[in-house]
Amino acid sequence: MRRLGPDLRVTTAPAPTGPLRVHYLIDSLGPGGAEHLLAEYLAVLPGLGVEPVVTAIQERAGNPVAGDIAALGIEVETLRIERLRQRDARSLVGGAIDRARPDLVHTQLEFSNTLGSWAAHRRGIPVVSTIHTLDRPPPMTRDWLRFRLMAWSLRTAERVLCVSDGARHHFEAAAGIGRGQAATLHNGIDLAPFTAIDPARGAAVREALGIPAGAPLAATVAVLRRPKGIQHMLDAMPAVLERLPDAHYLVVGDGPHRAALEQRAAALGLASRVHWAGATDAVPDHLAAADLFVLPSLTEALPTVLIEAMAAGLPVVATTVGGIPEMVDHPGSALLVPAADPQRLADAVIRALSSPLQARAMGTAGRRIAAARFDIRRQAGRLVEEYHLAVRRGALR
Repeated sequence: MRRLGPDLRVTTAPAPTGPLRVHYLIDSLGPGGAEHLLAEYLAVLPGLGVEPVVTAIQERAGNPVAGDIAALGIEVETLRIERLRQRDARSLVGGAIDRARPDLVHTQLEFSNTLGSWAAHRRGIPVVSTIHTLDRPPPMTRDWLRFRLMAWSLRTAERVLCVSDGARHHFEAAAGIGRGQAATLHNGIDLAPFTAIDPARGAAVREALGIPAGAPLAATVAVLRRPKGIQHMLDAMPAVLERLPDAHYLVVGDGPHRAALEQRAAALGLASRVHWAGATDAVPDHLAAADLFVLPSLTEALPTVLIEAMAAGLPVVATTVGGIPEMVDHPGSALLVPAADPQRLADAVIRALSSPLQARAMGTAGRRIAAARFDIRRQAGRLVEEYHLAVRRGALR
């Protein structure tokens, strides 16, 4: 029996003897990294004894990842909660948990971590929560208050999983959670679509976008938001073109910052050298078109696009932020530079594109790292171990 307050007691259910029924709560199923990652895990977890139920707190950009999950035979519910302070937010999340009847709740992203961990705790259901980001909101702002609320809610979780050591150290310090409550679990992806990329399809992408077949091509795949730092790669391109006049830059993805980025490229005279592919499901084909992957982010916890690029055998230029240094071997598989430094970024891009032998060796090293550290099946097995640990901890409370 767990005492939750003067008037509320909840009996903790015994540990399940069959498949582990896990209720996945996530803020939305829009086109973000955490959302796509959930879909990849859900393709593997049923084979490891997990029975998944999925609820999205809200809809974003039409929740396209919901279709990917539905294609796996997993039903998705959407609650359409727009604000944390929405009057019925807690009751809506609690009702979804009641309908799911889970053995464990796994929350991801801010709204779900805040509302879901609280609602599950009140029902005596063990909680695992994932931290995907490196939040550093200024003190006493609305974002800071929301972060503090999430951190307070997560103190009730049996386990808080952070996608990198950098994210874990940051969150432990910022949230003040108990010792041993947080752990690092690196993201994993299905490597197969990227290890089997087809050069012919890459050539077709170049032709469709008007990129010459032999031109040096750097590429970035991202949701187009300011923290992705693509503006700094645009600022670096004039210096790159001074040394490599035939170079081109491919941006794959869409988002709220796209119009500003296109205007910046035009102002820099780069209209014929920067190509905008938009959002696409054919990311492997676009990586096959590239000679170099560039990730100029200003903040990253652990970007799955970097795993995809390494699995595709591309050399990498990236920034020394968040969990990125944990993912690569510098300079064996990647060249790392400070964030928001266009000149250093240009120097690294020039170095990688000017040395095909070094680039090929870097790509080979990156592919080995992706296979050894970031395979979805290995990481899903570790996640299931964390689930069982959380259930055992919950039973002891």
